Amino acid sequence: MKPSTFTATVEWKRGDATFTDKRYSRAHAWRFDGGAVVPGSSSPLSVPLPFSDEQAVDPEEAFVAALSSCHMLFFIAGAARDGYLLDSYEDAAVGTLEKNAQGRLAMSRVTLRPHLVFSGDRLPTDAQVAALHHWAHEECYLANSVKTEVVVEPR
Repeated sequence: MKPSTFTATVEWKRGDATFTDKRYSRAHAWRFDGGAVVPGSSSPLSVPLPFSDEQAVDPEEAFVAALSSCHMLFFIAGAARDGYLLDSYEDAAVGTLEKNAQGRLAMSRVTLRPHLVFSGDRLPTDAQVAALHHWAHEECYLANSVKTEVVVEPR
């Protein structure tokens, strides 16, 4: 496969804040090539309000969502390939941020907790669903790109 590139533009502006007193907004925007603009900010757990925007997506949430989304997209492709009628897929994913072996904060674990609804005449067994999750995890580009442990716990 030929290498592919993906882009995102992250834009922050100081506004009228002094900045050097560290009392500036961490709110910013993520812009994507399709036109989507996502409000971003540091997590209020890292930088207290009002200098964070609790309504925006923080990098930690985005990391968890990206891993979840990648897994889901491969899972639904596998379900379609195998002839299962998947009606919905909802993942209540959780990321754990903690100190790693070097004493630095890292996203050490992301637990994907998908809830699936199938219909039709041909329903997958629990073993077939587990095999689809295994395949999706092995194929997910992002799971293949990180050191973080990614665990799937269907609910």
